[in-house]
Amino acid sequence: MNRQLVVALLSGVIFGLGLAVSQMINPAKVLAFLDVAGAWDPSLALVMASALLVMGVAWRLQRRRVQAAAPAGLSAQPAGSAPKAGIDTPLTTGAVIFGAGWGLVGFCPGPALAALALFRPEPLLFVAAMLAGMQIHRAWQSRDRDSDQLKATAPAD
Repeated sequence: MNRQLVVALLSGVIFGLGLAVSQMINPAKVLAFLDVAGAWDPSLALVMASALLVMGVAWRLQRRRVQAAAPAGLSAQPAGSAPKAGIDTPLTTGAVIFGAGWGLVGFCPGPALAALALFRPEPLLFVAAMLAGMQIHRAWQSRDRDSDQLKATAPAD
């Protein structure tokens, strides 16, 4: 097994353990955090703030590494980052769907995958629905691409 795979595996295991220890894999805990108008449990705010702090440091280190490696006069985009873009309909729609799903069931993708280790039906059902949704989205995108290609190759009137 190469070094990158080992690092990725260890990172995933540490991330999953962090989700478990912080109770992010417990839908009741997450739903209590999201219930700001009722019996709000703010404890997950500390988990999120800690994650933002660690990620902020990581992005800063990554930016420095890329800038040090870039030839003079060229700007490089950090590996794994998306180009900067505005807020558009797909982004907003995705955020609404993500938030609605998280608020309804108390799972989001990472914690749901980590919760599979508990061998309970709820995360299994959530992950199955998530994978089905991903396949539906992929088919929808493919249909749109095919439609755009047909329009581009159709003879003009």
